[in-house]
Parts: sequence; structure tokens; C-alpha cells
Amino acid sequence: MRNLPVWIIAALLIAAGLSLTAYKARSLGLPLKPSTEAAVWTVEARAAFRARGGPVKATLLVPNKPPGFEQLDEHFISNGFGVSQEDSGLNRAALWAIRRANGTQALYYRVTVYESETRSATHTDPFPGYPQVPAYGESTQAAVNALLEEVRSESADIATFARALIERMNREGSNPSVDSLRSGGNSPGAWAQWLVDVLAGARIPARVIWGLPLVDGTRDASLVPFIEVHNEQRWIPMSPQTGKIGLPEDFLVWRVGNDPLLAVDGGAQPDVRFSVARSQREIVSIARDRARNHGSILLDYSLFALPVQTQNVYKVLLTVPLGAFLVVLLRNVVGVKTFGTFMPILIALAFRETKLLWGIILFSLIVALGLGLRFALERLKLLLVPRLASVLIIVIFLMLLVSLISHQLGMDRGLSIALFPMVILAMTIERMSLVWEEHGAGEAILQGGGSLLVAAAGFLVMSNPTLTHLVFVFPELLLVLLGGCLILGRYTGYRLSEFWRFRAVIAGKSG
Repeated sequence: MRNLPVWIIAALLIAAGLSLTAYKARSLGLPLKPSTEAAVWTVEARAAFRARGGPVKATLLVPNKPPGFEQLDEHFISNGFGVSQEDSGLNRAALWAIRRANGTQALYYRVTVYESETRSATHTDPFPGYPQVPAYGESTQAAVNALLEEVRSESADIATFARALIERMNREGSNPSVDSLRSGGNSPGAWAQWLVDVLAGARIPARVIWGLPLVDGTRDASLVPFIEVHNEQRWIPMSPQTGKIGLPEDFLVWRVGNDPLLAVDGGAQPDVRFSVARSQREIVSIARDRARNHGSILLDYSLFALPVQTQNVYKVLLTVPLGAFLVVLLRNVVGVKTFGTFMPILIALAFRETKLLWGIILFSLIVALGLGLRFALERLKLLLVPRLASVLIIVIFLMLLVSLISHQLGMDRGLSIALFPMVILAMTIERMSLVWEEHGAGEAILQGGGSLLVAAAGFLVMSNPTLTHLVFVFPELLLVLLGGCLILGRYTGYRLSEFWRFRAVIAGKSG
């Protein structure tokens, strides 16, 4: 029970950190992987018509939460027209109006979208109910009944039924009944609607959806029809030509149903053409626009709001808690001995510039030379503070010497030795010499090797692209590390190294 407050605080910290991270990832779209850019599509619809010289009202259907995509921004462009919006649930419309217009008019709607990892790739509106059987006419009714009966015997559920029916309807010369039904549509849109009507004969709810294939550089494109079938659980999109389930890749659903794309009151010859352009945008910029659309100000108080120079500082600084947590694990759970608590973390930071192999070589060289000179100073019987200052001066001199020699030898990595924390090196040399004198060379080398091992492991963790990305984009994950440290702070069990140390005793008890 005495550990209960620690467990409660740790659980609250971990829950808060993970919850905030999940919100920023799912709702704001911040990336969990260190990718920096994503594809963004800009689609422009040009609505043209000829005005008759009087009042004009133009209604253009525009995307309404298209499946699989997130909308970043949109613009309504016109000359002299007033504009408003209307949402009918499935469709959304832009309404332009003007008191008087004459001749050819052009209205523009521009939207920027990107592919969302969190939004469903199909519509999520509820089950619409079973449709009424259409009045086909006597001859058509017989052909539809024969086709439905044939397909029903070869299908297992609504999805396979609809797919088999579409495949048969598109197979010319396979059946006289089917051939008589193939004249039901003389355009892609009419054909898709005819398939919906035939499916209604089996009381299967279906509808036509219209979308735009997103191909970079597209000009003067038109919408392409697909159908959606509801299986009492969800909408299933299908190709009206092949029956293949699913929408094509990069397919932006624009409208649902057969309402006219552009309706003009006071004008004639309506026509809509689409242009598509693809660009790359930083994922953080996308998330910022998305947060603004959702009314969230969270990103305004994130690290991305800081100057770039300050951001670069925190990109390094926020990796230090990762190294600290690793030290806690290796010391308190594994049982690795080190000189000090934070010395391995600072050495690991230096390894970020020198790289691991060169860093280990340079660190070992400086400590070995410094240790030899420290034993020489021992004969002078200096007081503690002057001795530490002397060791510090020796360390700096050795660093300078190694840098000069490595430069002459053409080894530029040696120049990075100046990044080593000189005070930590001096204290390491001092503590290593004391352990050497009190406990012997073996214990000193063991603790020195442990420090180097922890520093190397810390370098691997602190330079991992995924981990560094996560703690910078989601700094609230530090609360998870804090909760983990609190839990480990109450750990009083055996360390893993002690199982090896007392292996003989354990083996004797088990025997």
C-alpha cells in the first residue's frame, strides 16, 4: 500500500501523455513517423454558363467530407457574385447569385485536400432502408427477374450478389435476358443509375456517387460515376464497369446521387470542368491548417511555434530524457555500474557529432592518458580542488593535442573531440583513479567500461530518428518517461546482473 500513491501518480502521468499524443495524432494529423512531407492535391472546378441578362442563381455541388481525404482549405472565386453555402447532409452546395448578368460567365471553386490516415475510405452515413421495386415494364420485369434469380443462386451475400450482377450486365452476348437490359444506359452516369435500379429489384439499397481521379496536371476533366451498395452494415463502393470492390487510388468523391452538378436559374449551357495539381507540403503545415479548421489552438503553443534556431536546440535537448530513462533501466534493473548518473548521457550527446566508433576511441584515449597523468599527480600530494583543476587543464591539453595530431593525419573526426564535456571527463578520470586505488584496477575498468557501454546505448537511443521525432512532435511523451521513472524509483528487487552474480546460490537452491 505504501507504493499506491506513486502508482497512481505514474498512471495519471502516463495516461495524460498517451491521451494527448493520441489526440494530436488522430485529430490534428501530426505524424507518428519521421516523414516530413505529404502529397497535397489542389482541385479547381470551373463552372461556366451563358447568362440571359437578368438575375442569375447558380448552384454548384462541392465535396462534403469526402471519404479518405481531409480538406485543408477552399476558395470561392467570382466576379460580382455573392456566394453562400448550403449543406444537405450527403452533399454540400455553393450558391452564387447576382442581380444582373449577361453573356458567358465563369465561376471557380478551388479546394485543397490530402489523403487522411484516420478518415474512413467509404461513406459512413447510416443504412437508408430497403428500396421499393421499380416499375420496369412487363418485358423488362421478366428479364430483371430472370437475371436476379440466376445471380442469387451464385452469390453468398449482398456484396457478392451485386458484384456478380454487375459483371453479368457488362458481359455482352452472355444471355439474351441480359442483352435486353444492356440498353438501359447510354452514358456512364445513366448506366450506373440503371445498375442501381436493377439492384433495387432485389431490394438492395444502392446509389450513384461521382468522383474525380486525382492525376497531376489534369485539365478539363469530368467526374466519373461509381456505385455504392449497402450490406446493412456499411457502404461498399463498386465499379459500374467491372464490379470490382473499392474506389481507385487517389479518387476524390465529389457528390452523391444524381442531382445536377451545376444548376443555373437565369442561364443556359451549364458546364463544369476540373483541373488537378499535386504538390508537396510539410506534414506539420498540414496539421496546422487542419487544427485551425477544427478550431484547435494546440499547435500555436507547440514547439513548431518557436523560432527555427530554438527548435533545433530542443531537438537535441528533448533527447536527454530518453538517455536518462535508459540510464535508470540499465543501472536499477540491469545493474550496470557507471561513473555518475549523467556522465554517460553527456558523452552520448558528444557521440552524436563524433559518431559512435570514433567517439569510443577518442573517449578511451583521453581517459587513458588522463588517468596516467592523474597517477603522476598523486605523488605531489595535492589538495582536492587544485588536483581537480589540474586534471581539467590536462584534459583540455590532451584534447587539443589529439585534435592537432588528427588534423595533421587528415582525420577530421578527431576535431570533434572538442565537443566532449571536458568537466565530465575530468571528473571521470578523478573518480576512476580513486576507485582504482580503493577497489583495484578490475573494479575501475568495470565501471569505466559500464559507463562507455551506457553512453553507446544512449547514443543509439538518442540518435534514433523515430524516437527523436516522437519526443519533438509529441513532447507530452516525456510525461510517460516521468511516470516510468517514478515506477522504477520504487523498484527494490534483484537486478539482472545479480542473478548472474549469485548463480551458484540459485543453482544450489534449485538442486
